[in-house]
Amino acid sequence: MEVYLVRHGEAKLEHEDPEKSLSDNGRSDISIIADYVSTLGLRISKIYHSEKLRAKQTAEILYQKLKPKNGVECVLGLAPSDDIKTALKIIEDAKEPIMIVSHLPYLDRLLPMLVTGNQNYKLVKFGEGSIVCIEEEDDHWLIRWSLRRDLIRS
Repeated sequence: MEVYLVRHGEAKLEHEDPEKSLSDNGRSDISIIADYVSTLGLRISKIYHSEKLRAKQTAEILYQKLKPKNGVECVLGLAPSDDIKTALKIIEDAKEPIMIVSHLPYLDRLLPMLVTGNQNYKLVKFGEGSIVCIEEEDDHWLIRWSLRRDLIRS
């Protein structure tokens, strides 16, 4: 089974927008990424996202292109400084591929915990809008691929 870990797109600065919604560049980049991954034939059953507006907007753009059969769900416990146990439980309970849209440093702790069992290793650079696909194999997780906006031709 695959799990797709996504960092939200570029957000506005706090002085521009206290809720830090996606910037125009952030929306554009996520749309390009969503268009690209929609061509890969990903079968995602549900997209989970944090309560932060930028994560919600990122998830909604991805939803429009990927059309997961079980929709999109906001989950408390996926915010930047939250304990990763919420995502670990979501992943443990998943029976089909899922996507989790979150933040740094959350994703920088979640990915290594799944792959190495230690959340203190940094395994990839989660740029804004990045997606990392991990796959469960023989009771452990492996990084299958990683995608950044700058790798996609416009």
